[in-house]
Amino acid sequence: MQDLLFLAHRIPYPPNKGDKIRSYHLLKYLSLNFKIHLGTFIDDPNDWQYTDKLDDQCESTCYIELNSLLAKIKSLQGLVTGEPLSLPYYKNKRMQEWINQTISAHSITKILIFSSVMAQFINDDQSIDIIVDFVDVDSDKWRQYAQRCKGLKHWIYQREAHYLLNYEKIIAEQARASIFVSEQEVELFKTLAPEVSHKVTHINNGVDTEYFSSELSFSSPYAKDDQIIVFTGAMDYWANVDAVLWFANAIFPLIIQQLTSVKFYIVGSKPTKEVLSLANNTIVVTGAVDDIRPYLAHAHLVVAPLRIARGIQNKVLEAMAMEKYVVATTAAMEGIAYQQELAVTVADSIELIAREIIVQLQKNESAHQNRDFVQKMFSWEHNVKQLLSLLQN
Repeated sequence: MQDLLFLAHRIPYPPNKGDKIRSYHLLKYLSLNFKIHLGTFIDDPNDWQYTDKLDDQCESTCYIELNSLLAKIKSLQGLVTGEPLSLPYYKNKRMQEWINQTISAHSITKILIFSSVMAQFINDDQSIDIIVDFVDVDSDKWRQYAQRCKGLKHWIYQREAHYLLNYEKIIAEQARASIFVSEQEVELFKTLAPEVSHKVTHINNGVDTEYFSSELSFSSPYAKDDQIIVFTGAMDYWANVDAVLWFANAIFPLIIQQLTSVKFYIVGSKPTKEVLSLANNTIVVTGAVDDIRPYLAHAHLVVAPLRIARGIQNKVLEAMAMEKYVVATTAAMEGIAYQQELAVTVADSIELIAREIIVQLQKNESAHQNRDFVQKMFSWEHNVKQLLSLLQN
């Protein structure tokens, strides 16, 4: 088998958050066709226990610890060098040396870059075939952040959006193909970088529908008579924090005025102080859980009230795979071609979201059509075949 250098900004295991779910499944299927050389960072000390899992799938590996505080300090170099702050955040001499040695020792001619920041480790060498999985248009995410901030944060985020977009354009020009997670992300990038529109495509995320299955049996983590609304996601991620704060403070009070047995569960690792402060008699903040499936399986409905979002939300697809009714904002449903017959409500106003949730909690209907949709449209095996075709051309 041919050698493939796979560079990821975060260890692709365990597949417990958006980017890691995608990178792990790409690596898993590509390892059946290539000898993978994986270079990646570990930003969570708990993830060191999983390196053996990836070692078994790869020809060689390089794991570098990433201390977020030190990385943030390093990132300030970008203010002097005129770079996006994201680049010095990940800049690392040991990683650069390992990549250079690996390319030389194994005569690497094919590289998959997962997240644009990892492209800084590759020289513009015409003999190397580069495919970049941007996943989302990250520069636009920073633009959205800037719109919601004032003062110094607004300036920093606006600067990052501008400089990172320029860098994304450079990388897309150097790569043979650039991949995004949805057709909507592709169209956005084409408007921002029309000069590379001819070599930009999308590969959908997928869902392991055998793992996220309503046919499996789970013990309920909830009290028997409670009606449960659940949100799942990494709770140190700003977009998720903003979503649950908005829902808990603006929308949920309208619901409990009419349905007093309702509880809102926020299920996800590393909740911030703001999220933890929401906990009360009707709002539960779980922190990290061993398995989110029981929380999905026994919930009455799932909410995805994201106001800041790019790409496809795995949390939505996982809920749909487990036959849950989903109430989501327009931003949360980007990239998911929801249809009228699906058990999904898409709304953006506080009053409409609250009203739809109240209606659905009273109905408590099955959402089997959601699972059928996910099985048809979001298969990892099918989607990774597109990437395999790109790499083998």
